[in-house]
Amino acid sequence: MIYDNSSVRRQDRLLDETAARDLLRRGEYGVLSLVRPDSTAYGLPTSYAWDGADVLYLHCAPEGEKLRCLAHCAELSFCVVGRTRVEPSRFTTAYESIILTCRASVGLAAEERMRALELLLAKYCPDDAVAGRQYVEKSFSRTEIIRLDILRWSGKSKRIAR
Repeated sequence: MIYDNSSVRRQDRLLDETAARDLLRRGEYGVLSLVRPDSTAYGLPTSYAWDGADVLYLHCAPEGEKLRCLAHCAELSFCVVGRTRVEPSRFTTAYESIILTCRASVGLAAEERMRALELLLAKYCPDDAVAGRQYVEKSFSRTEIIRLDILRWSGKSKRIAR
């Protein structure tokens, strides 16, 4: 996973890698941007779990638009936006965001799929581990996991003093 801000136009607004990792860890959701088989764009917000290294995991049904898009083109963009604050009187917005370029894989081994679901449970349902594990076991056969291998990423922010 290569953190590279060299292509960010506003070099004065770079988000350093430590802050970017923190945003990736605590981000509530990301926007997945894909290409449909007819070459039109398809973007959607989705929950995700990060393995702490260079992989993100998403879950979905075993068939659908996301999977059709990924079968057509496995390279994608994933964007996480953190804290924002609109400053109307200043005509600007304070923000932090990261954009990741990834390659997707599906059809993962059962062990990796279960590990991904455990990461999702730990992130979104930390106080309901037992019930979450039972839910995962019951729905495991009808759940697909998408692994996003992070190829490169960058981050940007605008801080505004109050």
